[in-house]
Amino acid sequence: MKLIYPALFHVEDGVYWVEFPDLTGCQTYGESLSETVMNAKEALEGYAISIMENKEKLPEPSDITSIKCENGAFATLIDVDVSAYLNKSKAIKKTLTIPQWLNDMAVEKGINFSQTLQDALILKLY
Repeated sequence: MKLIYPALFHVEDGVYWVEFPDLTGCQTYGESLSETVMNAKEALEGYAISIMENKEKLPEPSDITSIKCENGAFATLIDVDVSAYLNKSKAIKKTLTIPQWLNDMAVEKGINFSQTLQDALILKLY
């Protein structure tokens, strides 16, 4: 599951720091822009996993065009993929029923039923 959130970057005394306006308390910093971007990805991933582990819902990301930047700050999008974390848990078998026509179309398109169900459940739950 890929997450994309807007981040607000600041520069103070030659050091970058970043905050996520939608994620209270999710901040980090770095000595270079590239280090700060990597740290922002790590902070976003850790924050999201923590929310999921606590069975809470992640807030909807804001539209980046609505974020106001002041004093040399700039906004950009940061993305992370938490699929690896979510896939670490033990798989269990589930039986389900779907209409024949839907099954036929999905088989014809080569859709992975298990992955599709996992993706849909994650979107529904988080």
